[in-house]
Amino acid sequence: MKEKTEKKQQTKTLKKVLHYIEKYKIFLVFSLIFAVATVASTLYIPVLTGQVIDRILAPGQVDFTVIFMLLGKMGVIMGLTALAQWLMNVCNNKITYEVIQDIRREAFAKIEILPLKFIDVHSHGELVSRVIADVDQFADGLLMGFSQLFTGVITILGTLLFMLSINVKITLVVVLITPMSLFVASFIAKRTFSMFMLQSTTRGEQTAFINEMIENQKVVQAFSKEKDALETFDEINERLEKASLQATFFSSLTNPSTRFVNSLVYTGVGLAGAFSAMKGLLTVGQLSCFLSYANQYTKPFNEISGVVTELQNALACAERIFHLIEEEPQILEPENVKILTDVKGNVDLEHVYFSYVPDKKLIEDFNLAVRPGQRVAIVGPTGCGKTTIINLLMRFYDVDGGSIQIEREDIRNVTRRSLRESYGMVLQETWLKGGTIRENLMMGKPEATEEEVIEAAKAAHAHSFIKRLPKGYDTVIGEEGGSLSTGQKQLLCIARVMLCLPPMLILDEATSSIDTRTEMKIQNAFARMMQGRTSFIVAHRLSTIQEADIILVMKDGHILEQGSHEELLAQKGFYAELYNSQFAM
Repeated sequence: MKEKTEKKQQTKTLKKVLHYIEKYKIFLVFSLIFAVATVASTLYIPVLTGQVIDRILAPGQVDFTVIFMLLGKMGVIMGLTALAQWLMNVCNNKITYEVIQDIRREAFAKIEILPLKFIDVHSHGELVSRVIADVDQFADGLLMGFSQLFTGVITILGTLLFMLSINVKITLVVVLITPMSLFVASFIAKRTFSMFMLQSTTRGEQTAFINEMIENQKVVQAFSKEKDALETFDEINERLEKASLQATFFSSLTNPSTRFVNSLVYTGVGLAGAFSAMKGLLTVGQLSCFLSYANQYTKPFNEISGVVTELQNALACAERIFHLIEEEPQILEPENVKILTDVKGNVDLEHVYFSYVPDKKLIEDFNLAVRPGQRVAIVGPTGCGKTTIINLLMRFYDVDGGSIQIEREDIRNVTRRSLRESYGMVLQETWLKGGTIRENLMMGKPEATEEEVIEAAKAAHAHSFIKRLPKGYDTVIGEEGGSLSTGQKQLLCIARVMLCLPPMLILDEATSSIDTRTEMKIQNAFARMMQGRTSFIVAHRLSTIQEADIILVMKDGHILEQGSHEELLAQKGFYAELYNSQFAM
């Protein structure tokens, strides 16, 4: 049952691969033509070799004129063979790397539109492994398949035809022994697919772990967990070693097994041909030609068996990348979707229900009405749903029930782009791309002038440290900000938002990594920036949100209290307890 399921899955995967190849069928046709030309010319050379041998009749009886003519003919054919083989490889490389480029592009494009919940529950390193390592493995198998499968099959058919033209009986000896080689190759190939799948999966797990350790190396060293990390790596590495050795061991049996069968073929041809030559049914040249064909006939079986093994690995890797490509994207925007324009800052959440896990409730019957220019602070213990509200406002996740409206328009009826362009967001976790400081600041406003960029940097108090960098605003920073400090990276993120100045703001612990003195200046800049703009502020330090118009006190996905700072203190409820616990002497 398991074998049937695997075979069915392999067939489906192969059909998907052929669908990608179909786009480049013109190169496939030329590859086949050049393969036929290569094989035909290669198989014609033994005929000429046999003719040369037959021209050597006895000592002193050598027809040099004909021999030199035949040798010249062989040289020309060899040259044409080399050219045809080179052109065939060019076509095969074109098909393979164009297909790989298409698959990688499609995989990355799918990652860009996958719902965030998919990214959140899958290891990032494992996803990288699918797009990079698995596609590389698939490319190797595909290239080998094109390079050797075509020529191998055509060589087998061609040699059979040439041998039949010389002697039918000896050819039957070859044909009768051949199925044994095919049976051996097929038997081993069926049992290696699951092994290669396990190898590919374990390799993805290892990549994910390495990625995690590199990203969190400071934490590992801070808690002296280097030994534990190494032990975990060794455990995964041992499993990968076992899976790889098992897959390689069983797949490597194919070649020697088929070689043994092929040796039987060659032996059978040699014996039958020798007896035929003794009886005068074959010339010595024809026997030499036949032995050469027998050798060429059996050689492709070794190559094809190797190709089949590689294809098992390639299909296993292809299946993993196709699983990613075929994942359900985020909910598509309807055809009549609107572009959000003229945003004033009216935001309404009506009877909102949401949970990350269906059987674990988080936000239930959440209601909130925010008018233009209001500052809404969201406070509460860890896990109460503060950041979740931000995810819903930005439509990183869709609500399970109820609705979120901006300017009386359900955000599910407007384009995600126009919705997110209406917000300026600064999070506790900073994100900067590899590139110059200027490119990072202008990410949300590519048309910004030099003066606007500098003004925004000064407002965020980032201008002074930027000028101290080797090339100022043209300094190239690496992935995730490179060597910049956490505070400097956060200042750049704040400057990026200050450059855009969208109608609404989201500040999620935006100054958590900034020193107290700079934070006071940033808060003043934020206060100016928030004038007339609807703002949502998530904060753990209650001192930063005392000036908010509305403070939402959340716990377990519910709003416990709502009001201004003074009103909530006067109620002497949960907010008052939180506030007093932070400022108690």
